Amino acid sequence: MVGSRVGWRDNLTLAESTGCYPVAHRIFSQAEYAGKKMQTRRDKFLAEMEQVVPWARLVDRLRPFYPKGERGRPPVGLERMLRLYFLQQWYGLADEALEDALYDSQALRGFAGIDLSVAAVPEATTVLNFRHWLEQHELTKVLFDEIGAMLEERGLLMRQGTIIDATIIAAPPSTKNKSKTRDPEMHQTKKGNQWHFGMKAHIGVDVASGVVHTVTGTAANEADINQAGCLPGGGGLRRCRLHRSGQAART
Repeated sequence: MVGSRVGWRDNLTLAESTGCYPVAHRIFSQAEYAGKKMQTRRDKFLAEMEQVVPWARLVDRLRPFYPKGERGRPPVGLERMLRLYFLQQWYGLADEALEDALYDSQALRGFAGIDLSVAAVPEATTVLNFRHWLEQHELTKVLFDEIGAMLEERGLLMRQGTIIDATIIAAPPSTKNKSKTRDPEMHQTKKGNQWHFGMKAHIGVDVASGVVHTVTGTAANEADINQAGCLPGGGGLRRCRLHRSGQAART
């Protein structure tokens, strides 16, 4: 009896460390989660995002670029990877942290459509490769534009006036690298009494809703007003100065 109890504990420890629980245990966990009475803030947020984000529309835009899996192992479904990408952005998770969180959270697994009795959680390297695929084909802008178009169609984004905000994104100023030079696309700029080296993100925000609809990137020394023409808003465009706290003030 003692030996069997130790074996049971060893099996449970192994399951907890690998995420490979027995089928009966997983089914019980899912039923227990589904039957809980209280909804957490995470549950409510994910339920709202399930309704708000135009998943089918985004998948249709990305599908022509997605690998067909004609060679080697078939790829993870596009919508599932897209949902994992959004989860990663919403919760600020690294690739490995996202993988761990999916094993830990039934709410996240349910949102991503992952049933551990059928398929394992995609590995961190799979998440990394998907993000690189989006960047390689410049598809993050496609996602951004598609969601913006959906918001306009629903009357949630009215581009009659735009607030321009800007934030500096720091880059390493050191020349102790392979090329012995700084990144030529980065420049330095002075903010207050401090010098900063890097890029500047110019952000267009809809006046009425507060929704971000446009983001452009330049060297840090680019003046905010020079990007005004790149941000939609017409005659209602308002230039803003950046406070030290990072908040924009209309001028």
